[in-house]
Amino acid sequence: MAPILEMRGIVKTFPGVRALDNVNLVVEAGEIHAICGENGAGKSTLMKVLSGVYPHGSYEGDIVYEGETRAFRDIRDSEHLGIIIIHQELALVPLLSIAENIFLGNEVARMGVIDWDEAFQRTSELLAKVGLSESPTTLIKDIGVGKQQLVEIAKALSKRVKLLILDEPTASLNESDSQALLDLLIEFRKQGMSAIMISHKLNEISRVADKITVIRDGTTVSTLDCRAEAISEDRIIRDMVGRALDDRFPPRSPKIGEVLFEVKGWNAFHHLNTQRQVVKDVSFNVRKGEIVGIAGLMGAGRTELAMSIFGKSYGRHISGEVSMHGRPVDVSTVSKAIDAKIAYVTEDRKHYGLILDDDIRQNISLANLSGVAKGGIIDEHREREVAEDYRTKLRIRSPGIFQKTLNLSGGNQQKVVLSKWLFSNPDLLILDEPTRGIDVGAKFEIYSIIDRLAAEGRGILMISSEMPELLGMCDRIYVMNEGRLVAELPKGEATQETIMRAIIRSAGRNAA
Repeated sequence: MAPILEMRGIVKTFPGVRALDNVNLVVEAGEIHAICGENGAGKSTLMKVLSGVYPHGSYEGDIVYEGETRAFRDIRDSEHLGIIIIHQELALVPLLSIAENIFLGNEVARMGVIDWDEAFQRTSELLAKVGLSESPTTLIKDIGVGKQQLVEIAKALSKRVKLLILDEPTASLNESDSQALLDLLIEFRKQGMSAIMISHKLNEISRVADKITVIRDGTTVSTLDCRAEAISEDRIIRDMVGRALDDRFPPRSPKIGEVLFEVKGWNAFHHLNTQRQVVKDVSFNVRKGEIVGIAGLMGAGRTELAMSIFGKSYGRHISGEVSMHGRPVDVSTVSKAIDAKIAYVTEDRKHYGLILDDDIRQNISLANLSGVAKGGIIDEHREREVAEDYRTKLRIRSPGIFQKTLNLSGGNQQKVVLSKWLFSNPDLLILDEPTRGIDVGAKFEIYSIIDRLAAEGRGILMISSEMPELLGMCDRIYVMNEGRLVAELPKGEATQETIMRAIIRSAGRNAA
């Protein structure tokens, strides 16, 4: 089969950084080609070169598309030829309708006037192709993330896509939405469409990819043909990190002490619909040196529970008791929760965990400005010392502490968020999806940091949608469903089967 795309000897440099170094990529017509690599390996940079985000002249090497050498000046040039990229952060306008989003910048117009009848008809046809039955007038804010991802694909189809590029397409999706998206890609492949998929979820890649190209440190390491042989996850990981990763999780020898943190009778209602209760009479505890997990399906109320405890940063009509070291504490505001030695690492680091335009130094000191101040004035020398200390201890890979966090890989951004909260010296860390969007090598580093914090006697409350992560890291797991804790499992009894059984049984009881 002839290639639809060849990228030859691509070199891309930024000040002080060689992001891509002689990268080669060949994508055949009608195949799904996966690109794997650690955070910072250069995957997204390569796709920005391909799509014209980084225009011709800003890189070295050649892009050959449909048999011709191309020189894309911007993203419109690549889109004109059917190369469409869907970024991890969806580019939809929440307060506009599905139809308005699909044709934004590409309006269906006659004599300069938008033809809404045609726009709605074409939108309905496009939505049917991606399996959505929503009205074209439905606002984006009123549909879930999984359906928003499908709207992005419908938008790509409206531009007569030939080569679809998906950057971490399932990172924010639940299991069922992820499977629906992958099934759609397989269907498009049958119709002759080509796709490039960047993902850290190796099981998903193994399911849909025809070929896999691995990039490490900005260089092409290998291209694996999944049709010629079965490619194991261990093989992909070895190429990604440059070594065999024998254990996905660090060995733990927990030293669990007395109860550190306790919640009793906790209730919270939806922040907009105050009639809807999202946390229902929840009680649990975390001991010193213990890693406690909260498992559950999407929408179970895990994040709502964590955020409502952390300074009532989510929800209305919140009630219940919180104790630290056996004494009641006031967590009615974020600053009071921090004073109570509680920290919350959000699941959405880019929106709520970091100020992306600020550098590493400023982000690390953000939750504890008094720790770098004298007489109410920031001591810049002290702030630099603190940032350098955490940059070293957590192995944040960057040219220096003045690097903008916007330009860091996902794994290094997560280390900056952890550094910020560690500088506040918490006794309890609530970690909400701590490794979302992070590759296997960086995950191991984050796990090692979590393990080390527990060994210091801190309590860890860990929310994760990845059951293997909870099973590999936690000493005890609570199971949550429909706002309630429905099971408590010690490490020896916790399996994916027992967790799912607890969820299903509780759903049956609630239905009855």
